[in-house]
Amino acid sequence: MTLPLHGIRVVEVSSFVAAPLCGMTLAQLGAEVIRVDPIGGAADYHRWPLAASGTSIYWTGLNKGKRSVALDLRAAEGRQLVARLVVEGDGILLTNAGGRSALSYEQLAGARGDLIHLQVLGRSDGSTGVDYTINAATGFPFVTGPADHLGPVNHTLPAWDVCCGLYAALALTVAVRRRESSGEGARITLSLEDIAMATAGNLSFLTEAQVNGTRRERLGNSVYGQYGQDFTSADGVSFMVVALTARHLFDLVEVTGTGAAVSALAEALGANFADEGDRFRHRDVLSGLFAAWFREHTAAEITDALAATTVLFERYRDFLEVAADEGLRSNPLFAKLSQPGVGEYLAPGLPSAFDGNHSAAAPAPSLGADTESVLSAHLGVSPAEIARLLNAGTIADTAQENP
Repeated sequence: MTLPLHGIRVVEVSSFVAAPLCGMTLAQLGAEVIRVDPIGGAADYHRWPLAASGTSIYWTGLNKGKRSVALDLRAAEGRQLVARLVVEGDGILLTNAGGRSALSYEQLAGARGDLIHLQVLGRSDGSTGVDYTINAATGFPFVTGPADHLGPVNHTLPAWDVCCGLYAALALTVAVRRRESSGEGARITLSLEDIAMATAGNLSFLTEAQVNGTRRERLGNSVYGQYGQDFTSADGVSFMVVALTARHLFDLVEVTGTGAAVSALAEALGANFADEGDRFRHRDVLSGLFAAWFREHTAAEITDALAATTVLFERYRDFLEVAADEGLRSNPLFAKLSQPGVGEYLAPGLPSAFDGNHSAAAPAPSLGADTESVLSAHLGVSPAEIARLLNAGTIADTAQENP
């Protein structure tokens, strides 16, 4: 199928998560994304986890479907080649690299008036910040973790990086659409800090503090404002159970055989468990009633019983269990991918299905593998000039970069 961004070329100068994720998303939407790295790779090129070969599983995971150019970005000629790839191409640059005046909006817009330039920042004032430090300043570490824990707890998912990468892909796509209709370029800045703070505001964490003057409490595995709790089976398997509606709760009451006890509890407390607020306020005593049923049944029995109800539930699984599950093989999002240096595995393509189809993942390139072909095809650099650039060390010798 023809993907929505087919025919669009993006130059990416980036590292780590947010900007590479943006570039990969654009590539999965059909764009030609040329990632430019310094010779030897950027700071994320050897980031863990590594395959047995030493190849970064992390780097290949976030750069699937891109083309790779490796240049000496410290040399004026190397930076000039990157600028030409932007200006003489489709005029679109995605970067989180700071301090490179040759790739600044002002410099490039002087040569191309309809330039689309997106820079990912740590903080909105241009100062440095990464997901882990931005998260520390948002308040989220004080509502994450066990309810009785006193200090901050970081979440493992780099949420602000991921959100930023997807916001960036949306912003670039919208900028391309606007340029197609008006001819106008765009200067876009997007900071991890603003993504985190906007999310904290949109999800009411900051609004609650401003309007009510209250601090959100730490709940462990409970769900704020609703009924949700984890339980453990007789054979030691953990489940997450959520009752978002009165019907969900009533089905949970019925399957656990706690109807009389829950009715008596409601009367004693003057509570109406059809109301989500009351379910949340009295979650601990409700969980105490339900927990006995979970402790008396195996995981298989619990799964069969809950599957016959409207109750929302899932057993907890680690990554090894998820990777071995048959559901991964039957999920059309995943397809076999042969990645040099890593091996063959099931890799996700584009999560959005267009006309019922997911675009399959393509392997990440070897570092600098496309340098000569990109310079030749897009900039008209001759074979003799390629040889000169190789001898000068301005571009990578891919045979040495990827032995």
